[in-house]
Amino acid sequence: MLTPSSSLSRATLFSNLHRQEGLFVVPNPWDAGSARILETMGFKALATTSAGLAFALGKPDGQATLSRDETLQNARAIVEATHLPVSADLENGYGDDPASCAETIRLAAKAGLSGGSIEDATGRPDDPIYPFELAVERVKAAVKAAKELPEPFMLTARAENLIHGRPDMRDTLKRLEAYADAGADVVFAPGLKTKEEVISVVNAVAPKPVNVVMGLSGGKFSLQTLEQIGVKRVSLGSSLSRAAFGAFFRAAEEILHQGTFSFAATAKPYADMNKLFNQYERFSDQAHR
Repeated sequence: MLTPSSSLSRATLFSNLHRQEGLFVVPNPWDAGSARILETMGFKALATTSAGLAFALGKPDGQATLSRDETLQNARAIVEATHLPVSADLENGYGDDPASCAETIRLAAKAGLSGGSIEDATGRPDDPIYPFELAVERVKAAVKAAKELPEPFMLTARAENLIHGRPDMRDTLKRLEAYADAGADVVFAPGLKTKEEVISVVNAVAPKPVNVVMGLSGGKFSLQTLEQIGVKRVSLGSSLSRAAFGAFFRAAEEILHQGTFSFAATAKPYADMNKLFNQYERFSDQAHR
């Protein structure tokens, strides 16, 4: 069983998770505290969320509002807060050209990340998806940079059509196949809504691992179902962050509109939070001995 105390590096642990039998979940913390909570709960790896970070910084997501420095600073804080492998949402590589994607991968590895994703969304609402040929060249550049690193770096290539108003499964499958052929370690098409769509992706790129994001509107699959149809990895995107904000909104609205404080009855007790992080510190000390 893989554990944070294994002698293997985090990068190797993350790579091996994709080769083991069965599916694994890689939840998406948005800061060091949420990362530590997820580690103590028993998850084996983590991934950052661009939307979760953007919302925490008071910014919208999906419009290239986060800088590469902001993303990598957040990722580094999560890496340093836990013992788990961490993959990062690296958006479009923070540049249109393939060289920018390659440099982002090198900087991500330097920040201690064990993997990261490059997407084919431009961040421009008027022209949201890169042309096919450029998108493939960008993945090739990212793959080359990843392969030149001293440790494994799981490069995920994302086809973004379905969440940018382009419900074109044929083009999405064409892109995912090309990204797999270009050497991406994992492929990912956020926005899959039906079991048939997920199966079509799994079959198109087999035996490459497929990531499916859950917690968005649309598909309502169980982990058991996803594993049965061949999905290797499940991420949660911004859903945990939005769940936390949902509770925040409900609490603030109760105070503002009703003048009551019943939300506190279901809030995590102060003592429990302190106990959790105290336990984490002891676990951390033991792991480093």
